[in-house]
Amino acid sequence: MNDVTPVIELVDIAKTYRAGALAVHALQDVNLVIRQGDLVAISGPSGSGKSTLMNILGCLDVPTSGTYRLAGEDVSHLDEDRLAEIRNRNIGFVFQQFNLLPAVSALRNVELPLAYSHVSRGERRERAIAALQQVGLGDRVDHKPAELSGGQQQRVAIARALVTEPALILADEPTGNLDSTSSREIIAMLIGLHSQGRTVVLITHDSDVARAAERVVEIRDGRVQELAGTP
Repeated sequence: MNDVTPVIELVDIAKTYRAGALAVHALQDVNLVIRQGDLVAISGPSGSGKSTLMNILGCLDVPTSGTYRLAGEDVSHLDEDRLAEIRNRNIGFVFQQFNLLPAVSALRNVELPLAYSHVSRGERRERAIAALQQVGLGDRVDHKPAELSGGQQQRVAIARALVTEPALILADEPTGNLDSTSSREIIAMLIGLHSQGRTVVLITHDSDVARAAERVVEIRDGRVQELAGTP
């Protein structure tokens, strides 16, 4: 039996959106456990509830009912300020659109989460350079996003996700804006992070990306089903 506290534990999660008298049940009875070092893909078609689940996992939204524990802490019903603290401390995000600030360098983009945590300027720079070196961009620290390829921009985003040493790397369609060669490189990098013991969750509609994971959780009509591996 694994006694280690799960990184993610969802218990009977539901999310309902209301528009007047109409209730849309985006998630229903979702139960999921993801442990330290897991590499999990959450896959499903448009409208399946995938984005809603990603928002809850990323503490960008809260469930209507049920319990979500992130690294052992119940985050199910926290206010936005507290959720922001949790996100910055525990989650490294990698988005399809990269979400880099265009006017500043790769180094400054990677430093940003540390600035929110009030880390000193010297330590921010040291940690950001180390993260960029880890993703193979040690010679691009002063380049702005427009001076980098799409694959390189996504590497900067991965470095930014790593710099806070989060409990969870949450990658939302991380290859959606990349060509096939860059996509393979980014997936190989995420697999490499997993091999170092990091917990990685991929949100994807791409079956090739999903197959790279140890476990695949499919979501349809707001319900999840384990397709491969075991929790």
